[in-house]
Amino acid sequence: MNPLVEPFSLALLGLVIAALLLDLLLGDPPWLPHPVVGMGRVIARLERAWNYGPAAVRRRRGRWLVLVVVGGSWALAWGVLAMLAWLSPWLALAAELGLLATTLAARGLAEAARAVAAPLARGDRVEARRALAMIVGRDTEALDEGELARGAVETVAENTVDGITAPLFWALVGGAPLALAYKAANTLDSMVGYRSPRHLDFGRAAARFDDAVNWLPARLTALALWLAAWAIPGSRRAGVLAATRREAPRHPSPNAGWPEAMVANLLGVRLGGLNHYAGRPSHRATLGTALEPLAVGHIGRAIRHMHGGWLAFLLLMSLPTLAWELLS
Repeated sequence: MNPLVEPFSLALLGLVIAALLLDLLLGDPPWLPHPVVGMGRVIARLERAWNYGPAAVRRRRGRWLVLVVVGGSWALAWGVLAMLAWLSPWLALAAELGLLATTLAARGLAEAARAVAAPLARGDRVEARRALAMIVGRDTEALDEGELARGAVETVAENTVDGITAPLFWALVGGAPLALAYKAANTLDSMVGYRSPRHLDFGRAAARFDDAVNWLPARLTALALWLAAWAIPGSRRAGVLAATRREAPRHPSPNAGWPEAMVANLLGVRLGGLNHYAGRPSHRATLGTALEPLAVGHIGRAIRHMHGGWLAFLLLMSLPTLAWELLS
């Protein structure tokens, strides 16, 4: 339980909304220490210390890694807030607001996508490729306008969950401690959860845990994106829900396919296809129907859907809080 505010309370809802507004206003100032950086350093040190030996040993240590990093992030945040609440409730309130804001990335995600769109719109593909390389793992050196737009749109769609709606979900359930625990799980997956020879066994638990904590937020986000699309001109809506349910399981991730398929169908474009990683081709199932070719304009439209999606998601998540307040 949060030491300052109760789960599913109007106080917590107001705090989460304030944190989201703070993120939209300031983003992540580079001069301000960020909890995810600290999480990354801890994960890197534990990975070097624990990731050796037989496969069974690596898998067991990988489970301990999840427990230590995720549980430790929750416990540290809870302890700090409890101590501050003992000193001054207002001090704890300010600290929790700041911690919650660090778990959200609405402004940063939009800025990263615009950093690709702006040079692409003026014909500077070299700068657009450089900007895209900052946010994706695929090779970008030879990408044309359509592929650059695809990379940016896919990034916006997928990270709407990781960077905005899933942290909102867990924040509304358990405040800053649970939101930071989610970010710890997400950081673990990004660092050790991929299927490389080094991390296949050690990162298995991290990948599965990340899949579990994103399962419901990803599907609720797809629904929220569709609901918000009714207020966004030019969006396709007919048949989009059915198409998303059909196409989302094609994605290699059990969760990322839901927002990506929804955005692809709302925009009337095709996402997925052929990517190259360090020169090696990687084929990903396609999502959506190509009613129009991908172009720079779709990046801005994807950003609008992202903002509409998190707003609709927040409204959906407010319903349990309002119901709880009415019934209590």
